Amino acid sequence: MTTATTASVTADASPLATAQGQLTTAVTHLGYDDGMHQMLATPRRETHVAVPLRRDSGETVLFHGFRVQHNVSRGPGKGGLRYHPAVDVDEVRALAMWMTWKCGIVDLPYGGAKGGIDIDPREYSQAELERVTRRYTSEIMPMIGPDTDVMAPDMGTDAQTMAWVMDTYSVNRGYTIPAVVTGKPLAVGGSLGRETATSAGIVHVTAAALKEAEVPLTEVTVAIQGFGKVGGHAASIFADRGARVVAVSDQYGGVRADDGLDVARLQQHVEATGSVQGFDGGDPVSNDELLALDVDVLVPAAVEGVLDESTAGTVRARWVVEGANGPTTAKGDRLLAANGVTVVPDVLANAGGVVVSYFEWVQANQTYWWSEQEIAEKLARRMSSAYADVSALARRDGISLREAALVIGVRRTAEAHEIRGLYP
Repeated sequence: MTTATTASVTADASPLATAQGQLTTAVTHLGYDDGMHQMLATPRRETHVAVPLRRDSGETVLFHGFRVQHNVSRGPGKGGLRYHPAVDVDEVRALAMWMTWKCGIVDLPYGGAKGGIDIDPREYSQAELERVTRRYTSEIMPMIGPDTDVMAPDMGTDAQTMAWVMDTYSVNRGYTIPAVVTGKPLAVGGSLGRETATSAGIVHVTAAALKEAEVPLTEVTVAIQGFGKVGGHAASIFADRGARVVAVSDQYGGVRADDGLDVARLQQHVEATGSVQGFDGGDPVSNDELLALDVDVLVPAAVEGVLDESTAGTVRARWVVEGANGPTTAKGDRLLAANGVTVVPDVLANAGGVVVSYFEWVQANQTYWWSEQEIAEKLARRMSSAYADVSALARRDGISLREAALVIGVRRTAEAHEIRGLYP
C-alpha cells in the first residue's frame, strides 16, 4: 500500500487537494507502490510565464500565465486554456491531472494538460484579449504543438481564442497547422458538433445512468447550476430529449418553474440580457437554493467546489451529474454518498468535449472532415461505452462511480508508463 502524499487533503476546498486525494484513493485500490504514486502525482512539465499587455489606452499591465503537462505517457498533452482572475498554478495542476484521467477513461491517445491566465476577460476589449493570447502563445510555444500539447477552449476562452493561438503558432512555424488546437471555428478547421460536445456527453451519461435504474429520461426533472457554454447547451439538449428542466442559474442568480422552463425562450432572454435573471417564465432562485431543490438530476456546471460540507448535505436529487470540473469537494462527496446520492463524476460526465476535440484533431491531421451526424454517433458510442466500463467496475468492486472512473483512468495511464519504461 502506498504512503505517498504530495498535498494535504485537509484543505478540502482546494482543487489540487481534491485531485490528489482522489489519486491516493485510486492508487491504494490498485496497490501501486510509492514510486508509481509519486510519478502519477507529479506534473511531467510545467511553465510559468509573464504576460504583459499594452492596453488600448496605452497603459501596460502584467498577467501571469501557466501551462502544465501532467502526463504524456499515452500521447500528447490535451487540455483547455482558462482565462479567470483566480487562476493559479495549483488550480492548473489539478485540472491537468483530471484531464489525464479523463482521457484515459474515454480511452483517448492523450495525456492531460491545462493552461491559464489570471485575467478577467470581461474587463478587456477584443483587441486586448487577442494581444494577451498571442503573447501567451509565443511565451509557451516550446511546450505546445500538434504532437506534443494540444489546446482547447475553457472558462473565459472560446473558438476565437483558439484561432488566435493557431495563427500565432502557425505564423512562427511558417505554415498553417490546424491540429495545434481544437475547438476552433469551422472556417479554420474546427469540427461540427464541438461547441455542444461537452453538454451532449453530459446528457448521454445521464441517460445511461437512468437506464440502469429503469427510469426514462422523459420522466425526470433536472436542475442545472451554470448557464454558460456547458450548462446552457445541456439545458437545451435535456429539453429536446423530453426531460423537464425546472431550474437553472448563473453567477447572478437563477430561475425556476416546477412545471418546466421554456428553455428556448430562456436562451433568447440570456442572449438579450446576459443573464437568466429577470426571465418572466419562472420564479427567482439562488444558487444555493437550486442545489437543494427536490429534483431527480442535479447538474453542477459552473465552477469548482460548489458541493462542499455546507451544501452537499442539502442535495435532494437522486443523481448528481458533474458538468463542471471538480464541483464536489472530498467532504461533499462523502456527504452525498452517505445520503444515497449517485454521483456521475466530472472525469466521465464532461468528457464529451475532449472526445470531440480528439475527433477534430484526427480530422485536422488527415484533412478530411466528418458530418455532424457522424460526429454525434461517434460521441454517443464513446460516452456510452465509457459509462458501461465505469459502471461495471463499480458494481464488481463495490465502489462509487467516481472511484471506478479514477481507477480506470489511473490504471490506463500507469500501464502506458510501465510498458514504455524509464529512460535511460
